[in-house]
Amino acid sequence: MASEIIADKRRAGRNRTLALLPGDAALYGSRLRRLHGPASLSDVENATINQDLFDVLDLLPSACVDLLFIDPPYNLTRRYNSGQFTRLPPEEYVVWMDSWLSRLVRTLKPTGSAYICADWGSSSAVSTVAARYLTIRNRITWEREKGRGAKANWKNCSEDIWYCTRSDSFTFNLDAVKVKRRVIAPYKDANGRPKDWLEDEEGCWRTTHPSNLWTDITVPFWSMPENTEHPTQKPEKLLAKVLLASSNPGDLVLDPFVGSGTTSVVAKKLGRRYVGVESDVEYCLMTEKRLAIADQDKSIQGYDAGTFWDRNSGPAARAQRSARQQAQLFEEDPDG
Repeated sequence: MASEIIADKRRAGRNRTLALLPGDAALYGSRLRRLHGPASLSDVENATINQDLFDVLDLLPSACVDLLFIDPPYNLTRRYNSGQFTRLPPEEYVVWMDSWLSRLVRTLKPTGSAYICADWGSSSAVSTVAARYLTIRNRITWEREKGRGAKANWKNCSEDIWYCTRSDSFTFNLDAVKVKRRVIAPYKDANGRPKDWLEDEEGCWRTTHPSNLWTDITVPFWSMPENTEHPTQKPEKLLAKVLLASSNPGDLVLDPFVGSGTTSVVAKKLGRRYVGVESDVEYCLMTEKRLAIADQDKSIQGYDAGTFWDRNSGPAARAQRSARQQAQLFEEDPDG
C-alpha cells in the first residue's frame, strides 16, 4: 500500500479535481485484487487489478472480453506517479507493443472489438501491430484542445484511436452514438417546415450519424468533477461513445492500462461489467473511489438522455451557464 496519500490541497473554490484523502487507502485498498494463478471470470469481473500488465497477461481468462479499450503509454518520456515510460526508438516501440498485444488478444471473444489509443508519433506503430492480430475497421481522430502551443511546430491538438475487431462478426450500435449538432444555417421545405432539424429555446439542432472525426470532446480540467491528477486521463464522454457503440449492457470491458479508472467508471455507469489493470496503487485507489461515486452519480458530461451534444452545449452546459449567470448577478447586486 502506498505510504502516503494525496492530502487536501488548497485549491480555488471552483476546483473540483478529485484527490485521494487520508483514509482512502484504508477505505478502498481492500477492494483491489491481485492474481496469483490462472484466473476465472468471477476472479476478475468488476475488479481493479493492482499489478503490472506483464505479470497478469497469461493469468487472465480467455475469450471472455467483449470490448478492449487500450490506452498504452505513448512513445514519449513521461512520468506516471510512481512509474515512468522512457521514449524508445520507433522500431523498439513496435516490439514493446507486440510483446503485450500478441498475448492480450486471446482475452477477446470472437465477436469482440478493440480500440487502441495513440498520438501522432505512436499511431503508425499501433496500426502496424494491431494489423497483425486484428482487423482494423477505422481510425478515429479526436480533437484534444487542451495543451500548450509549440514555438517551432504545429500545436499538437489531436489523438488517434484505432478501431479494430477480432472477426467480421461484431457489435456496432449506430443509433446509440448519434450526435446532436447545432444547425448553423437551418433551411425549410416548400411548406415552410424544418427539414431534418428541430428548434428549441436554445436554437436549431440536428441529430446526425457519428463520423471518425470527433470535435465534441472536452479534456477533463480542474472545474470538472471527473478530473483527477492523472497526466493522460481520457474523458468520460469519449469512453461513453466507444462503449455504447461497441458493447451491450452486461458485456465485459477490459482496460489493461486503466490509470485513474475512466473506462471502469463509464462501464459501470452504462451497465457494463469491467476489468481494469494498473500497476500504480494510488491510481487504483482513485479508480475505486470514482467507482464508489458512480454508485450515486451516473451522469456523463456531454451525454444526456441518450444524446451526445456538441462541446459546451446540452442541458448540463445550459444549467452551468445559468448558474454562473445567477452567481454573477448576485455578486453585482446581492440584495437583488
